[in-house]
Amino acid sequence: MAPSTSSSVTLNINGEKHTLSVDHRTTLLDALRERLDLTGTKKGCDQGQCGACTVLVDGRRTVSCLQLAVAAEDREITTVEGLAAGERLHPVQQAFLDLDGFQCGYCTPGQICSAVAVIEEHAAGWPSAVTADVRPEAGPPPLGPQEIRERMSGNLCRCGAYVSIVEAVARAAAESAEATEEAAA
Repeated sequence: MAPSTSSSVTLNINGEKHTLSVDHRTTLLDALRERLDLTGTKKGCDQGQCGACTVLVDGRRTVSCLQLAVAAEDREITTVEGLAAGERLHPVQQAFLDLDGFQCGYCTPGQICSAVAVIEEHAAGWPSAVTADVRPEAGPPPLGPQEIRERMSGNLCRCGAYVSIVEAVARAAAESAEATEEAAA
């Protein structure tokens, strides 16, 4: 008897469980777009180099074109569709809208998902390749344009909206830091 080339998987996407029968080679990107009709996540290069397909898996950035759907079972997957709270946009989404952090919009969902993770990574004290002092006691560096550019470098914008993207990430990060300070007070 030949081994099966498909499996039943349960994917937890944007807080909802979806059970699918998928070929073992099906990427998370294809499961999202083709099987679940969650088309916010875009297929760009299909080689993990452009970031258009970025989603959050357990809060971490993942290029979904390289992630197999079967390997994402029982993990918390968040797509751009799952960031808003009802009609209220996520602060990163709102900042992209307010500051024109997009032109054609094709890369925008991946940029937004990546920016959400960048802000959380920075707040957690993760250094980047341009962080001058990586000692834990130094704390996170200011999230200035150079840090943002480096941290977002895995997401390409072919229209060149980088200036507005950096501004949007900076604004959303500042609002997030403010909210955290207010909650702690």
